[in-house]
Amino acid sequence: MKIFTIILTVIAVALIIFNTTKLNFDALLTGESQTALITIITALCAIILLQILRISKKIEKLSKKNRA
Repeated sequence: MKIFTIILTVIAVALIIFNTTKLNFDALLTGESQTALITIITALCAIILLQILRISKKIEKLSKKNRA
């Protein structure tokens, strides 16, 4: 699971970097810049969710260890 979350995080970071090159700072909310901005926000949300998943799995592992 840890490798899976790391791979998806790397993919999300790559998407953020790629879409940052597509931004037109003169008109952020028009055309291709709007799509790039939405994709950047989506990738950031994916990273946050993956980190929450990783932390919850770590907490689950610790709670099982403490019960035994």
